[in-house]
Amino acid sequence: MLGSKERVMESLLSNAPTAPEQATSKQKNPAGSSRFVRACLRQPVDRTPVWLLRQAGRYMPEYMAVRKHHSLLEICRTPEIASEVTITAAERLGVDAAIIFADLLLPFTPMGVDFEFLAGEGPVVHAPVRTAEQVRALQTNRVAELGYVAEAISKVAKHFAGPRADGDQLGIIGFCGAPFTLASYMIEGSSSRNYIETKRMMYGDSVSWPLLMEKLVEVLVAYAAQQVEAGADVIQIFDSWAGALSVTDYRAYCLKPTTELVQRVRALGVPVIYFGVDTASLLPTMRETGADVIGLDWRIPLAEGWKAVGEGCAVQGNLDPIALFAPEDVLRERVREVMDAAAGRPGHIFNLGHGIVPGTPVDNVIKTVEWVKEFGAR
Repeated sequence: MLGSKERVMESLLSNAPTAPEQATSKQKNPAGSSRFVRACLRQPVDRTPVWLLRQAGRYMPEYMAVRKHHSLLEICRTPEIASEVTITAAERLGVDAAIIFADLLLPFTPMGVDFEFLAGEGPVVHAPVRTAEQVRALQTNRVAELGYVAEAISKVAKHFAGPRADGDQLGIIGFCGAPFTLASYMIEGSSSRNYIETKRMMYGDSVSWPLLMEKLVEVLVAYAAQQVEAGADVIQIFDSWAGALSVTDYRAYCLKPTTELVQRVRALGVPVIYFGVDTASLLPTMRETGADVIGLDWRIPLAEGWKAVGEGCAVQGNLDPIALFAPEDVLRERVREVMDAAAGRPGHIFNLGHGIVPGTPVDNVIKTVEWVKEFGAR
């Protein structure tokens, strides 16, 4: 007899679209799965589901206590700790989904690209990938080395197995980076304002850029498959730097590999959330990837963003994360504004328009989740 997750996967697979334009999805999700997954598929829910980007992070005392003894990469690469951090945040906040604690750049190591986190600088790649020879040398057959992420997901899924007090199943989110964003980190070597080296390769090297996209997609699909097998209900694809692209460049250099990634992950039997920052101009084109859910940042009103991606797509967002620092009356009104814009339509997942930042008052985060539940009750 199939469990609820297996029934979801079977149903999704049996209705998987064969082309991006078909991905408005006639997928049927059986009753009994989480309200989070049902919302991803624009199915009826009893209330709006809520989770928050970077809900496990440096604003939370429990996480900082762990960081006193472990580096970021040590946490990511130790399943017992990564799962503990993930579970603690989800339970403390009372959200409807737990996103596994990991980092976008973890696939770099098995591909042969070394990186580290430097205080005040973030991730740094000491030997940026900028030549055809370096691209050809990237490895795609060592994805098994990322198994620690799947192991952490398995622990989280086991912990949250079965219904909660409200009768709902907590959703488990796995994730990976999008090809453009990961390529940019590889090529620039660190964060960038103008992405000069990335765009230099993109515009001028008709061999290296497509090959780099191809290799990244191959690795990311295998990585996502590990996470789904371990218990992830949904995969979120982060295109953090896509906002640096014009619509023309996104269509010419990124849409095809991103669409391939989205479709191959959907074929694993799970919905896909596709999220980028500062991407208001790209939203209609991002929708062409066939992602089930498009994440909206806080710069565009939710109703306008939903109109841009079309009613046949779910949306996630999009409270300004800095609103979490506001006085209670202001914050409550901002939460209500997002909820009113969604107007109870099927397919809205409440979230921030980007991640929680250090120093955010934990009590305000908890109140935000409570207000979403209050305003979003059907």
